[in-house]
Amino acid sequence: MAILNVGLVQMTCSADKTENLNKAVEKVKEAADKGAQIVCLQELFTSLYFCDVEDYKHFELAESIPGPSSDLLSKIAKEKNIVIIASLFEKRAEGLYHNTTAVIDADGTYLGKYRKMHIPDDPAYYEKFYFTPGDLGYKVFKTKYAAIGVLICWDQWYPEAARITALMGAEILFYPTAIGWAASQDEATNTEQYNAWQTIQRSHAVANGVHVVSVNRTGYEQDGAMKFWGGSFVANPFGSVIYKAPHDKEEVAVVNIDTKKTDQYRTHWPFLRDRRIDSYQPITKRYIDEE
Repeated sequence: MAILNVGLVQMTCSADKTENLNKAVEKVKEAADKGAQIVCLQELFTSLYFCDVEDYKHFELAESIPGPSSDLLSKIAKEKNIVIIASLFEKRAEGLYHNTTAVIDADGTYLGKYRKMHIPDDPAYYEKFYFTPGDLGYKVFKTKYAAIGVLICWDQWYPEAARITALMGAEILFYPTAIGWAASQDEATNTEQYNAWQTIQRSHAVANGVHVVSVNRTGYEQDGAMKFWGGSFVANPFGSVIYKAPHDKEEVAVVNIDTKKTDQYRTHWPFLRDRRIDSYQPITKRYIDEE
């Protein structure tokens, strides 16, 4: 299928996991009723962004995948005939956790999961305390409507992740995200950070000739210390932004995209054709020190 309606659910979250899940379900249904065929939720949508502190109690938020949340979303996917991309806190085993996205096909079938590969550790983003790096590699899911690649938040800064996923046949790259501004920051810094975030993902669209869909949360968390910047967007295969959400409010959007544009852009700008794969071995080094 070439013409697709992609749904983005940008929302605020509370401390109540059940409340967040029910809210997400209603917004997924809203997207479906607006014509969405693939709906993407933001990163860790069933909770507040708990990685701002290192606190053992937050491990209680984790669940198995498949599990209660994905099972509920499978019912909605089947009912509405939509694909759902759902970012969840996965409990893999006792003491072993991942930041994981489940992909559910339009008939309710659980297609599989992607585990976040790049795990940050920065002030207010202490993810290494909670998440083991992904060990499933990069993934493409062949859904009813398109072959989709899913990466998660910090992954979006790494061109290697986008490239590999695109080379595996992804027609669209989806990035469930949770990123924000410290409330104490000045507006110039906020603008520079958002622009960098959007620019790097638009560059993935250009370099790989695919649509990029990035879905971020919004609202104040951490007792008002963090303002998640929303700004969810869709870029076409040449990096043009064809939809952008507001920074400061919830929004359910449905964006029409044409995956046939990948062939058009890749033919006229043949970056894949001209790749010198014989010269790229040094990319596997941590840093290229002088011999």
